[in-house]
Formats: sequence, C-alpha cells, structure tokens
Amino acid sequence: MFKSGFVNIIGNPNVGKSTLMNELVGERLSIITSKAQTTRHRILGIVNGENFQIVFSDTPGIVKPVYKLHTNMMRFVRTAITDADVILYVTDVVETPDKNAGFIERLERSVVPVIVAINKTDLANEQALDLLAAQWKEMLPGATVMLISARQKLNTAELFAAILDRLPEGPVYYPEESLTDRPERFFVSEIIREKIFLNYSQEIPYSCEVVIDSFKEADDMVRINAIIHVMRETQKGILIGHRGEALKKTGIQARLDIQEFLGKKVYLGLQVKVAQDWRNNEKFLKRFGY
Repeated sequence: MFKSGFVNIIGNPNVGKSTLMNELVGERLSIITSKAQTTRHRILGIVNGENFQIVFSDTPGIVKPVYKLHTNMMRFVRTAITDADVILYVTDVVETPDKNAGFIERLERSVVPVIVAINKTDLANEQALDLLAAQWKEMLPGATVMLISARQKLNTAELFAAILDRLPEGPVYYPEESLTDRPERFFVSEIIREKIFLNYSQEIPYSCEVVIDSFKEADDMVRINAIIHVMRETQKGILIGHRGEALKKTGIQARLDIQEFLGKKVYLGLQVKVAQDWRNNEKFLKRFGY
C-alpha cells in the first residue's frame, strides 16, 4: 500500500509554523524570524519514503487584511483548507483556542483529518499544557491534539507518524528526487528577504519585496542580481544606510547563506528601487506572485 497526499499547515503568525515545516521536511525551506508575517507565499516541501510521499504546504500566517497583499495572502490559506488530505493547524502555548473562530468553525466542518499541534511546549508547565489540550479537544472534538516543540524537536517524530497514519492511499505526485515545487530563484529571494527581516526594524521588512533580476550559472560560480522593492524613497535610504553599509551587511549575510544553499560560490548584487505603495497595487502584486 502506497500512501500520499497534501498536508497543509495553517495557523497564526509567530506560532512556529515555518520551524515545524522545516523540521518535518528535514530541510530549511521556509524562512524563520521572530517577526510576524514572515511567510507570504505557499511553499511546498516534499518528503519521500519507501511506501509514501507527503507533500507539506506552509501557508502565510492568518491575518486580518489591511492591504491587498494580505487579502491575496489569505487566498493561499483558504485554498489550503479546501484542498488538503490532512490539515495541520499549528498553535502555541500562548494563543487561546478562540483566536480564529471563523477558521476553527471551518476546521470543525472539515471532512479530512485535522491535527492540532500545540507548539512551544517547552515554555509551559504540565498543568497549563493539560488545560490547553483539553480546551482544544473541546473546541475541535474530531481533531487529534498533540503537544510538541518544533525548535526542541519534542514529539515531532510522533507528529510525523500521526500524519503518515492519516494519509490516504494515492499516487506519486512529484518525482522522487523533488524536494519542493519552487525554483532555486525563489529560495534565493527568500534568503535575502530573511536577512532584511533580521537586520531592519519597524516597517522596513514589511515594505520590501525581493525580485531576482538575473540568475546566471557557471561551472564555478552563480552570478545573481536582485532588486529590493520598497514603497517610499525614505525606506530606500534606510535600507541602503550610511555609505551603503546597511545594504552591504545584508548582502554579505545573504550571500553566505545562498552559497550554502546552492553549494557554489556566489556573486550577489543588490539594487533598491521604489515601487510606490506596491502592497495595494494589483499590477505589482501580480508581478511579485501574489
């Protein structure tokens, strides 16, 4: 018997969805920072075994839309609920079960298996965890509730086994050597965006979008030029920094991670351009893949 299917990971920002995705897949596919709304796209991670293929899908964190960007991001989440073979809802020890009442109601009506993974359990005591698990079981009586810590790798193997147990019989959806459906260029842009989240505060990370302008491979080097789009001239100045030092720091950090990811020496050129109010501009959103 061969099992296969799509396991769609949904939940609020900052509950550790991306950390869990990377742990389950065994590769760093989703970028991870302490800031909310880091994940903007739906990212697939494919795990192949002797008798199974699991296609994990990390979706953007659930947010109340403020910009057209948010509205388009939430389409990924709504689609994830409808096309899953297993739904993995990730929460944590701080979040209350009633935070996303509308989404929880949809999960309750779901005809596919739902697993609630309560993450960051290393940050709470046993009594608090028992109470939280009971609340989730009352909220979603048909779901399986599991206590995990993705960062500490606590019960993640048990979670993987529970997911595999609930997968239906199915075909091979992707070639065995596939790790994701995204091209290398996408992950390069995500690495650059991750460094922006890490190096800048306030609105700057949320105002940026990274586009790979060129990606040229040679035997010994990959030459990459990327454009960082911001919404205003003032943001461009902050991103570049005094004498370009801030952008240089971001570029060095990104280049080192990209070299590790690609397994080759990398030349990385970064350019900053203004795309005025791109988060509300359908033309830009379409160009950026939203």
